[in-house]
Amino acid sequence: MSSRPICLPKLLATSVVRGSQQGDSHGGVYKIDFTSQEVVQEIDWNTTDIDFTGRGWDRGLRGIEYSQQDIYIAASDELFVFNSLFELQSSYRNPFLKHAHEICRKNNLLYVTSTGYDSLLVFDVQKKMFIWGLYISKNSEGWLGQAFNPNSENGPSFNNNYHINSVHVDDTGIYLSGLHTDALLHIDKNIMLSEFCSLPSGVHNVRLYKEGVLFNDTKADCVRYAGRDGSERVFKIPKYKEAEIVNAGIDDSKVARQGFSRGLCPLNDGLIAAGSSPSTISVYDFDSSELVSSVNLTMDIRNAIHGLEVWPFKKQ
Repeated sequence: MSSRPICLPKLLATSVVRGSQQGDSHGGVYKIDFTSQEVVQEIDWNTTDIDFTGRGWDRGLRGIEYSQQDIYIAASDELFVFNSLFELQSSYRNPFLKHAHEICRKNNLLYVTSTGYDSLLVFDVQKKMFIWGLYISKNSEGWLGQAFNPNSENGPSFNNNYHINSVHVDDTGIYLSGLHTDALLHIDKNIMLSEFCSLPSGVHNVRLYKEGVLFNDTKADCVRYAGRDGSERVFKIPKYKEAEIVNAGIDDSKVARQGFSRGLCPLNDGLIAAGSSPSTISVYDFDSSELVSSVNLTMDIRNAIHGLEVWPFKKQ
């Protein structure tokens, strides 16, 4: 652990219980206070008063974003809106939203990865509706983006060729990647796709950071930074003794495994937060690559962090 004096913000995390059955908990939403090392589960996918049955029940809660006083959380096929007390305000579905992963907001637009359709859907938080979709494909000449109206029947067929799981949006455009894109894709204002940089297979949470890209190199059990100048930093995911792990016999990457890294959130002061399985959130010093602090939510190997964001509200 680093001895650097720090003041860490509260974080909000979602988790997915991999391999869970109907009737079991499928994960939830947690608020984490690193100063007190306190974890509060705000929503349980199974025991909460909200009836999630038939509403993305199969795969837990994923990406997190905020808009004013609203908290947007993606489920498999539904976008939920909560207030800062985690009272459900509304929810939105779309026939082209399936196996959603990360979400990202810029201005009034929320960009949602629809993994099951190899697509990106755009939700307008002011109009409260999905307004645009983009289907991602590739041919011998390169990557293609085909725009479609998510409110019509003329959209893509169910596909999961590239497992699109990450989206990052800034003034330079939209950046997408997936387990099988092997690249970070850039979408410009003319909806032209190009490869921004190559990536290892099996990555999550890719985003621009400083003078390069930061991502969960999930297959390698680490967070990795690759700079334009060829520099690299590696942040190792914490691992536990097998005797400490609950359901340790389930060591199958298709169900759950220790060190599975997903969930990534840059903080202030050159710090980054990252999630892993069993549900652990770790904070690293970017310059030194040292582990600054770590909080474990559960030692159940099936329970993995998914979404991770700074908690923006002051009073709660």
